[in-house]
Amino acid sequence: MISIKTIGVVGAGAMGRGIVQLFAQSGYQVRCFDSQPDAAQRAKNFVEGLVNRSRDKGKITADDAVATLERIQVCSTISELADCELVVEAIIEDLSAKQGLFVQLESVVAADCILASNTSSLVVAEIASVCQNAGRVAGLHFFNPVPLMKVAEIIAAVRSEPQYISALKTLVESCGHRGVVTADQPGFLVNHAGRGLYTEGLRLLEEQCASPQDIDTLMRDALDFRMGPFELMDLTGLDVSGKVMESIYEQFQQEPRFRPSSLVAPRIAAGLYGRKSGQGWYHYQDNQRLDAPTVLVPPLVEHLTVWIDPACDDFDALKTLVVQSGAQLHIQPDQADLLMVQPWGSDASSYCIEHGLDAARCVAIDPLPGLDRHRTLMLTALTSNKCRDAAHAILAQSAPVTVINDSPGFVCQRIVATIVNIACNIVQRGIADVTDLEDAVRLGLGYPAGPLTLGDQVGGSRIVIILETMQRLTGDMRYRPSLWLRRRAGLGVSLLTLESARPVSGEVVA
Repeated sequence: MISIKTIGVVGAGAMGRGIVQLFAQSGYQVRCFDSQPDAAQRAKNFVEGLVNRSRDKGKITADDAVATLERIQVCSTISELADCELVVEAIIEDLSAKQGLFVQLESVVAADCILASNTSSLVVAEIASVCQNAGRVAGLHFFNPVPLMKVAEIIAAVRSEPQYISALKTLVESCGHRGVVTADQPGFLVNHAGRGLYTEGLRLLEEQCASPQDIDTLMRDALDFRMGPFELMDLTGLDVSGKVMESIYEQFQQEPRFRPSSLVAPRIAAGLYGRKSGQGWYHYQDNQRLDAPTVLVPPLVEHLTVWIDPACDDFDALKTLVVQSGAQLHIQPDQADLLMVQPWGSDASSYCIEHGLDAARCVAIDPLPGLDRHRTLMLTALTSNKCRDAAHAILAQSAPVTVINDSPGFVCQRIVATIVNIACNIVQRGIADVTDLEDAVRLGLGYPAGPLTLGDQVGGSRIVIILETMQRLTGDMRYRPSLWLRRRAGLGVSLLTLESARPVSGEVVA
């Protein structure tokens, strides 16, 4: 069993000093080195400020604060890392720089010292390719701020030996973080799984289905996401997010599921990065976001007749809202003033075409997540202003309403289905196991649940219907359902279900 007591950290920037703090406060001896003069000392001073602040707030004792800082040693030369059992590299995200450092480290540390890179986007196997012993090289990707983001990706490169991966996982979890193991694939696990939120949000905007603010509002208020795609891009910086989107798309050989949006490049060129530039998808003043004013709810319409599609999932709830509004229910769609439908995966106009309904009098209400939450009202290409306002007034009697233009799968359906589909393909490809995937997304991305749990909440079969309908209507291969998803939906089992049997060892599998 590999025992790690002394850890070296090379690179004293934001990530490096966060890693130093995490390990030192978890009881490990930490050696910090940076090639820039005084950078390591400045990092220790920064950590000291944070530790003393925690002491002053009563979060840790004075003795713990002193002990934590005593465990941090500032190194003036890289040779002072010689007795470390692990060295974590946290320098610039440049392949040649990282390779040069790893060659240098191999000449300093012991033969069994683990070398780990905090890279967020480079192929770990390529970093390790210059090493004499690539088996001891792995990725150890933390998230900023390191002490607060309770997850770290342990990237098993092609040559990484299992005992070193196991040792890193044990180390991470001894610090109170969740260590998730992932294959050395583009975006690793968290950035890979997070593609659906970004790319589908941008796709909705491309199609002019809704504004960035409306899309974000629906993801937060209807589905309990911490942030929607556009406020998240503004937080991380579109210059950063845009590069990641392009990188993952190219590294996956232009897989349609990860196709970036043409909306991004012009905004990067214009410097619309987000909060740090004062303007992104939103405008900011004194670092406070300036939102568009809330749309006023129209008054209820008198003497209105309403037909509700009998296929609606929320038929009874819609009926109650219609009756409460003073409108009259009508059993014939050709004679009612307003028609209400609830499609899965379809847009309102296509649903009218397929069912012979008058698109000028029809509106669609998203059945996800149900009418007890923030509601989505979708218009056809021909919905009249009168019908739009009448439906808005009825739906807004007891919950907020967001009105959007025609969109296959509304907003919530299509983003959730895309997230679930990408997650299923991650497991299908063996990039991570189900448990690590679920925890990585919850802790690393702040989603209300893991992606496969989200799929179960909607229903695997329904996710397949949403995806297949969107693919049929758009002709876009980005929506083709994963085999992992299809199989479990077809068998009627949870998306969290693993295969119950594996091929016998030594058996050749076609």
